Amino acid sequence: MPVGKDGWFEAGKPLKADGLRARTQRGSIGSTWWSRRFIDILERVCDKGRLSRGRAYARAGQVLDLDLAPGLVTARVQGSRREPYLVEIRVEVYGEAVWSMLERVIAEQAVHRARLLAGEMPTEIEELFAAHGIDLFPRDLDLDCSCPDWSRPCKHVSAVLYLLAESFDDDPFLVLAWRGRSREELLGSLEEPGAPVVEDVPFGDRLADFFSPGAGVPRPELRPAPPAGLLLRVHPPPGDLAHRLRPAYEALGGKAGEDEAAELV
Repeated sequence: MPVGKDGWFEAGKPLKADGLRARTQRGSIGSTWWSRRFIDILERVCDKGRLSRGRAYARAGQVLDLDLAPGLVTARVQGSRREPYLVEIRVEVYGEAVWSMLERVIAEQAVHRARLLAGEMPTEIEELFAAHGIDLFPRDLDLDCSCPDWSRPCKHVSAVLYLLAESFDDDPFLVLAWRGRSREELLGSLEEPGAPVVEDVPFGDRLADFFSPGAGVPRPELRPAPPAGLLLRVHPPPGDLAHRLRPAYEALGGKAGEDEAAELV
């Protein structure tokens, strides 16, 4: 078994592969708080050298595939040998009693519940788990790789862990699914019983009736024009002009009635 200057296993150059690649090609991997939280835990407890080589593997496409199931992540990683290495990462799966309690607690927090139903992961959810003695992110990982390196995590496991963190970026509910609760199960438990189901119809399918008229606006009541005598009382002319201007007031009243009727037709 080849051993490097630091006393650890050192293999040859990995065979080129065209597998899954980390989106982040420089700097830190992980863009959301939950993926960064996961990576912070890894970088605190794992060997920095192997984590660095694991990032290089993740960015080079050495991880051929990755699958997540409750309590278990499996992946194949192409190393220096022709046969890819098999990686397995296990965490504790919470039972039905624990999840029922957590769902009840989350449902009591209106803001957390609303954000989860909207597809978001509230930052306070980790504290909510911790307040009941439960870890959202694993403190201990059961790591295994078929490579001959005795260190854990080796670079193959590290590469898978970094890509796993990026998958958490894409779907934060994978963090919960790894612990044993799928997105559908969790959101189904948080929905209010009897809540109306609104069908999501694509906008393109609604173009035909998008501009169709809705409820009609009631037509205003057609009222007769005020008589000339009323106009004279409300707006009397100055001095003794009332008698002389009566014909004009009568004509004005008749014209106003005709205009109003024309506008309402």
